Amino acid sequence: MPLHKYAPKMWDALKLKQGIYARLPKHYLKSLEQKEPTPVHWKPLGVEYRRNPKTGHKERVQDVPIPIYFPPQSQDGLWGGEGWISGFRYANNDKLSTRLRKTWKPQVFKRELYSEILDHKFTIEVTARTLDLIDAAYGFDFYILKTPKEDLNSKLGMDLKRAMLLRLAHKDKELYPDDPVKREKVYNKYKQHFEIPEEEAEWIGLNLEEAVEKQRQLEHKEPEPLFKVCVDNLVEELHIQKLLEPHLTEKK
Repeated sequence: MPLHKYAPKMWDALKLKQGIYARLPKHYLKSLEQKEPTPVHWKPLGVEYRRNPKTGHKERVQDVPIPIYFPPQSQDGLWGGEGWISGFRYANNDKLSTRLRKTWKPQVFKRELYSEILDHKFTIEVTARTLDLIDAAYGFDFYILKTPKEDLNSKLGMDLKRAMLLRLAHKDKELYPDDPVKREKVYNKYKQHFEIPEEEAEWIGLNLEEAVEKQRQLEHKEPEPLFKVCVDNLVEELHIQKLLEPHLTEKK
C-alpha cells in the first residue's frame, strides 16, 4: 500500500490492515483503539455553553485539556494518570515581572503492594492519587483489574493485569499450595467479574511489537527434514504394497 497517497496521521491505522498486522486477533486490534483517559489535572465542564453570572449573556465554553507529558519511568510504576505539566510562573509572584518556565511533577514514592491473585509483594513507585484509587477499589488486585488501559497508562500495570488474568484462567494450583480452601476462595472472589479465556488473556497489555513477535512465533513452522519425508513416503509405499499382495491361507 503506497503510504504517500495518505496523510501521515493515517499511516498507523492503515498499517494494521495489511500483512501480519491484519492477522492479529480481533480483540487485540480492538484494544489498540485510542480512548480518552479520565481527566486528572483538569475538570471538564461537560457543556458547550453557559450563562455569564454578571452579564447574563450566553457564552461558549472551551474544554481544552492540559497537555501532559508521561516520562519513561512512569511506565515502570503506577502514577494513577498523573504526569508532568509544563507552564510558566511569575518571578517573585509578581505579574509584572518576567515569566519563567516551570515543570510541575507529581510526588512519587515507593510502596509495597500485595497481590492476592499472584501471592506476591511488589515494590512499586506510586503517587498519593494511586493509593487513593487502590483504597477506592477495595484492594490492589481490584484496582489493576478494574482500571482500563488508558487510565492505568503503565506497562507494569498492564503486565500485572495479564499475569492476574492468566492465573485466573489457569486456576493454577501453585497459588496457596498448602491451603486449597483459601485458593478456591480467592478464585471465586475474582473470577465472577474478571475471568476471560486464556487465549484472550495472554494478549492483554502487549505492545504492538510484542504482539507481532508473538503472532510470528505462532505462525512459525519448523522445516521438516527431507530424509524424514522420504522415509515416511517409503514406509507408506511398502505398507500399500504389502496390502496389495495376495494372502495365502493353508487348508487343514
